Parts: sequence; C-alpha cells; structure tokens
Amino acid sequence: MIAPANPLRDVSGDAAYVSSVLDTITGPVILVGHSYGGVVITNAARGHDNVKALVYLGAFAPDAGESALQLAQQFPGSELGAALVLRPYPLPGSTEPGIDGYIDPAKFRAVFAADLPSYKTRQMAATQRPGSHTGLSDGSGEPAWKSIPSWYLIPAQDKVIPPAAQRFMAGRARQQGPRDQLLARRDDVPPRRRDRDGSVRVRRHPLEGEPT
Repeated sequence: MIAPANPLRDVSGDAAYVSSVLDTITGPVILVGHSYGGVVITNAARGHDNVKALVYLGAFAPDAGESALQLAQQFPGSELGAALVLRPYPLPGSTEPGIDGYIDPAKFRAVFAADLPSYKTRQMAATQRPGSHTGLSDGSGEPAWKSIPSWYLIPAQDKVIPPAAQRFMAGRARQQGPRDQLLARRDDVPPRRRDRDGSVRVRRHPLEGEPT
C-alpha cells in the first residue's frame, strides 16, 4: 500500500503527480480517494491499464467539466463553506496570491468528524492540510470511472459533501457498468469510524431503479 502526498494545488497538477506515482507501479492497482481525492483519482487513473478499480470514500466523482465546488453546491446540506478559514499563499510567477481553505478548528469536529472523540479531532484540526480554492473550482477532465469499475462509500450524514450529491455521483458511475454503493452510518471520515468491537459498519444501499 502507498499513500501519495496529494499536493492539493490544482486538479491537473495533483492528478499528474498521482499519475507519476502510478507510473512506478507495475502490478495491479486499486486507486482510492476521499473527498477532493476523488477528483484526483478520477483524472489520475486515465491511461493506466494496471488500475483495475476505483474506490470513492465520501468523495467527489466528477464528470468532464464539473468541479468539486459545483457538485457540492448542486445539492443542499454542505456545511463546509461556512466553516472555512481562508489564507493567501504566494503563486510563483503571479502577482495574485492563491487561496487556501482550512476548516476552522472550532468547527472541525462538527463538520468533518463528528463520530470521533474530541482529543482526536483536535489533533486532526491542528495538522490538517489545506485545499486550494483553485483545486476545488477546477473542472475535471474525462473521468476514469467511465472505463474502470468503481465502488462508492457514502457517509449517511456527511456535512462536507451532501449525501444526495454522493448518491447522484455513485448512481451515474454505476450506469457505466458493474459498480456498487455502500452506505456508512455517519460523518465524512468513514475510514476512521469504528464501533466498539473495532469494526466499520456499512451496508449495501440500492441505487435508484435497482431492486431492493
């Protein structure tokens, strides 16, 4: 397993970086993305025959030309915008700064990780890596989910990406072939959610038009 350091600057650059990591792997790959990382894997997987599956964990799965911000605002329920703290950063070769968005530490747990204890979310808030406004507003290229089997985990009470938006994206991807959708119980960080027995509880959720 390898977890490349997503630069979080812009879609084309971030996808090119992850694609360069894929260039170094000779065996089959299951590519996993969370939140904005879904935009990145959607673009990075193109042209890599060894990528056998895409997995979206509470993530964006845009079509060509769509941005993360566009998809998040297409459906009601996201609380991310009101929780962001914006900070400028220098852009090489430009007189205008870039803009990074951090989740306000005071709102981090409620918006991003409500199921986790506060001592963990305080650390997560302090060490969070910001995402640039450019990356969130850039349009996607041709999506890899149109040609690569994909799976989607939807946090049922996600306050970053509305669950309705995630169902829309998962259902659209499923029309391209044999895909699946799972429904998690709570917040935006399903990989960290654990019940008392240490398990992560998810259930298969029928997509629109699919028999229950």
